[in-house]
This record gives sequence, C-alpha cells and structure tokens, in this order.
Amino acid sequence: MRRLQPATGVIELGHIHFAPRLQRTPASTEAIFLIMRRALDELGYRRCKWKCDSLNAASRAAAVRLGFTFEGLFRQATIYKRRNRDPAWYSVIDREWPALRSASRRWLAPVNFDRDGASERG
Repeated sequence: MRRLQPATGVIELGHIHFAPRLQRTPASTEAIFLIMRRALDELGYRRCKWKCDSLNAASRAAAVRLGFTFEGLFRQATIYKRRNRDPAWYSVIDREWPALRSASRRWLAPVNFDRDGASERG
C-alpha cells in the first residue's frame, strides 16, 4: 500500500511486483483481496485506488480482473525514462466493495481449484 490518506479515506495500491510464477495465480488474487479487505473492511477506507503506467497492459488487465473500475488517464502527468508517462487510474469504492468481496470469496473458494492449485474457472 502506498499513499495512505486516512483523513479522506483514500488508499492507493501501486508498485506491485509479482514474480512471473505468481502472476495470474490464485495466490496473487488472494494477496490483493487481503490488502483490499484490510483497507476497506478493517481500516475503514472508502476508496482504494490502483495506479499504473498506461503502457503496462498486464497491470491494467489485472486491475480490471480484480474488479477495479477504470477512471481515466492522467495525460503527460510525468516524464519517466525520457518519455511522457500517462498513469491509468482505477478504483474500488466502499459501496462497490461488498459485492466484489463476495465475488472474490466465491472465486477463491478451494472447490474452484484442482490439487495443483490451478483454477477450474479461469
């Protein structure tokens, strides 16, 4: 977690790096779910943001897969490695969280995975 703003109830997820073997696995999904549960349920944040480089297709796809809503691009927000960097912003807000939490729990249920931990549902 980064950029915690308790006064406004906003927390930002960013700089998330999973090893290739962990990417798109039940464990990586559960890790993000646990972070979100901590932020939204336990700490009472009302908004969880996901920020990534607009050129990072894997991160953008992960945000959508995890239930975040695309909010837009901050065009030419900064310069990174001598190029314009356009951050893509996604969020989950407190009123969306109960349905997303339930869906995540259903997806993460052990019955959805084989003995090797592979998803039966994709």
